Amino acid sequence: MGLNIQDLEISFASIGDGGPLPFRHAYDQDDVSPALRIEGVPSDVVELALICHDPDAPLPFGFTHWTAYGIPTDTTEIGEGKSVGREGQTGFGEAGYGGPLPPEGHGTHHYYFWVYALSRQVEGEPSREDFLRDYADAIIEQNRVVGTYQR
Repeated sequence: MGLNIQDLEISFASIGDGGPLPFRHAYDQDDVSPALRIEGVPSDVVELALICHDPDAPLPFGFTHWTAYGIPTDTTEIGEGKSVGREGQTGFGEAGYGGPLPPEGHGTHHYYFWVYALSRQVEGEPSREDFLRDYADAIIEQNRVVGTYQR
């Protein structure tokens, strides 16, 4: 199956791509997820998945801040602080969204919010790494939006 990256879009409702995430989204502040918009979901998609990942974290595989699976294909908006689908564990060891918390003085970190359009359902709530390994063949389309944060 070829990968199509032309139609699916994800964006923040309140900031531009690459812009700083407001403090309220940080783990040590209000810890609420940002509002997201999703557009251009292909018609042959079974479900959507969402992952927020910080590749700048000083860990071998970065840090996972949010995993959600089983998101309905007609989802066009995820409201600020709203749960979505079946949420898996973050790098903090908690289910749901876990906001930015980079080490103090570590500079600007980039938070990639990926949306995946899938050809089959995801079973359970796999980790980010397990999802990418086990469902790579089911990704019809993917896209991302990036926010930044520093302490």
